Amino acid sequence: MKYLVIDVGGSAIKYALMDKQAVTLEKGQVPTPPDSFAEFSAEIIHLYKKYQDQIAGIAFSLPGVIDSEQGYSMTGGSLTYNDKRNIVADIQQHCPVPITIENDAKCAALAEAWKGSLVGCQNGVVVVLGTAVGGGIFLNGQLYKGSHFAAGELSFLLTDSWHAKGEPYHYWGHDGGSRGLCRAVEHIKRLPPKSVNGQQVFEWANEGDEDVCEALDAYTYRLAMQFFNLQSLFDPDVIAVGGGISAQPLLLQYIEQNLVYLEQHLPMHLTIPKVVRCHFMNDANLVGALHHHLQMTETPVP
Repeated sequence: MKYLVIDVGGSAIKYALMDKQAVTLEKGQVPTPPDSFAEFSAEIIHLYKKYQDQIAGIAFSLPGVIDSEQGYSMTGGSLTYNDKRNIVADIQQHCPVPITIENDAKCAALAEAWKGSLVGCQNGVVVVLGTAVGGGIFLNGQLYKGSHFAAGELSFLLTDSWHAKGEPYHYWGHDGGSRGLCRAVEHIKRLPPKSVNGQQVFEWANEGDEDVCEALDAYTYRLAMQFFNLQSLFDPDVIAVGGGISAQPLLLQYIEQNLVYLEQHLPMHLTIPKVVRCHFMNDANLVGALHHHLQMTETPVP
């Protein structure tokens, strides 16, 4: 049995034809339509028609707050045309197969718990360092979604405890994602906005650029503080880091150094978070979306 698995991002729609064990048989991507649901659904219908004679269902990973039980997108993240939309019902009019949807970071967490870095963990957290910061939380062996399907929306965490009324707010999603790191490097090197990407940051850091290493240290120090907060809140076995920049060994090295620093200097003593890299990297959302689909249909999950 095969499934069409679709990971919708702000710039690209990744898709894969997968079997039940998450083995990828085919894959590709197309640009994400930026303007309308009509254009978006047209892309999905095109993909469905390509594979309709082979698949038993469609599994979506989507940005935003997702009611995965009702198939409803409460918010669409950067894709505002998906706000307050019954996506499953709308797509199913044109693609008459079982369809499921789940939040993208929760899909990443499902993938890691199924076959990745959270296997065997009763309690674990996945932190996805994308443009912003996504999260998935496993408690007592189950994905925790909260009362309004918004658990793990780490981008919304306010990071300035000394904030005064009337001042700008600071969110983890603004400063803690990969774009936040790039902005810090642009600032310290006095470069124009949006002139640096993550790959360039780590090329400079690996070459020993002192300014970039200073910015990376400050960035990962703030990450380490948030990881201690997550450890305090959920006491996980593991915190797994995903997103494109997580592939860089230097990122994990700096995070570990700053975790050690905090453990040595904080007046209170908690278990130091065990931080690992996500196993599935850029395919995590696809694998997790498939796992969610298998959970939601009668097909047993191995």
